[in-house]
Amino acid sequence: MVLVCGEDEFAIKQRARQLYAQWSEELGGIDHEVIDATVSNSGEALKALARLREALQTLPFFGSGKVVWLRDCNFLADERAATTQAVADTLAELAQELKEFTWRNVRLMISAGKVDKRKTFFKTIDKLGVVESFAGWSVDDRDWVQQAEIWARKAIQSRQKVLSEEALAELISRVGPNARQLDSEIEKVALYVGDRKEIEFEDVAAICTRNKMARAFALGDALGDRDLPRLLRRLDEELWEVKLDPQKSEIGLLYGLISKVRAMLLLKEMLREGWVKPESDYNRFKAQLERVPADQLPKDRRYNPLALNPYVLYKALPQVKHYTEAELIQAMELLLQCDMRLVSSGADESLVLQQALVQIVGSAAARSVAAAV
Repeated sequence: MVLVCGEDEFAIKQRARQLYAQWSEELGGIDHEVIDATVSNSGEALKALARLREALQTLPFFGSGKVVWLRDCNFLADERAATTQAVADTLAELAQELKEFTWRNVRLMISAGKVDKRKTFFKTIDKLGVVESFAGWSVDDRDWVQQAEIWARKAIQSRQKVLSEEALAELISRVGPNARQLDSEIEKVALYVGDRKEIEFEDVAAICTRNKMARAFALGDALGDRDLPRLLRRLDEELWEVKLDPQKSEIGLLYGLISKVRAMLLLKEMLREGWVKPESDYNRFKAQLERVPADQLPKDRRYNPLALNPYVLYKALPQVKHYTEAELIQAMELLLQCDMRLVSSGADESLVLQQALVQIVGSAAARSVAAAV
């Protein structure tokens, strides 16, 4: 008996399909049952559980055994269907039946999203069987980049391809912490290169899609390059996305810009200390980061450059020369004022952001635009 669960929906479905195929091949026969457990109300949940209990009690007619898969179960946590008394009681009864069940030539797999580990049903499976948990990647996880790189390398190898380090870094920065989209982009670029085994940076740049996080990086890159026309175009694109996506906001864009300026400030200091040197090769740059004395860096992740995605630092390294340290400090002050205006005033958010960015870039062209707005 195995429960495959967690927040990474893509990994859960992959593992469940793999395990189902493996078990079916090992046991043989045609008596295996798949029960769809994605429900919208308690009545449907009770029907799915009734089918599960019936499947466990029905002996296989052919082959040496039987696999039962309760697929994509969505009533094992705090969903509306899960909180009804009838479903809770039925799950408790099922847990007791599983304890008394004779597991002769029968295997049960349950795939689910979030699971309430406090409930009897989970504790029973954890004690009697195996729980495989797949946590989703998040930008808040310090090691999400490393996890995504490991995952991507395996996906590339399974397609008999080789991905250069810079191409891998660009791919991760474009996709972000999203296993499903990462797999899709890897499949796309693998088909794009055809019979060629090696996948290079240019291939990723040519064919792979930039998601929302990558487009936010593009806004920061325009700021780092001190390219005002491109910066204002990127800002306009992002502000349009804000109108369409309720999960995005002007404050979110601002915090992304603050992170970019902070990264350049940290790099300025690292260059001054001699911890890193200008480097055009990504692998050699990563090697420099590994030699940076960690005990001399702050524990607060916001001010620790090693907590950042190394590719973000690599891309920002040549941009540092476009600003003096004083200009970067002033940029942080201007972004702070922008934050205060966005929060406390009724001014137009897009205009507030535009004015701050024009002041930061600070070229002659910028000043003329500032006068116009």
